[in-house]
Amino acid sequence: MSSGQSLCIPDGSTLVLRYMATPLQPTGTDKEIDRARALARVLDTAVGIPGTKFRFGVDAVLGLFPGVGDVLSGMMSSYIVLAAWRRGASASVIGRMLANIGVDTAIGSIPILGDVFDATFKSNVRNVQLLERYVAAPKQVERRSLRMAVVAVVVVAAIIVGLGLASVALALFVWNLMTSS
Repeated sequence: MSSGQSLCIPDGSTLVLRYMATPLQPTGTDKEIDRARALARVLDTAVGIPGTKFRFGVDAVLGLFPGVGDVLSGMMSSYIVLAAWRRGASASVIGRMLANIGVDTAIGSIPILGDVFDATFKSNVRNVQLLERYVAAPKQVERRSLRMAVVAVVVVAAIIVGLGLASVALALFVWNLMTSS
């Protein structure tokens, strides 16, 4: 792709149009991956508990503030997704990263259980590892991400169908209780 295109303006001057890199071109740098890795470390593994291998980060601390903390953490996590997008990651890889953040944010919003989940799930470390694997072997990561997306859709569909059937069964049960008296 050329770096720009000249356009003559009627007053005789020349305007040079420059193209921005599209998200499909690997334009990221190793420094960008290093920044994503550093952010993941701060968010997920910054502090170690002495005498254990357990580590947690700012994400777990922000998770102590229900809703707001998890949303703030999710917003900070989006930088890692942006780094992957700049490296040319496919929609399935980006979707997988967003799913990691979504799960972390959604479950992290649940009081008490969410706080434990925030400290153990480490979506940012997962996303950086996914980005590093993508840079090393993009086709393999894309295939696996696509398979995981299909599995996720099937699982969500099964949950929706199951909840629907459970709702019908509950309604029938209540109906039978009300009409048998």
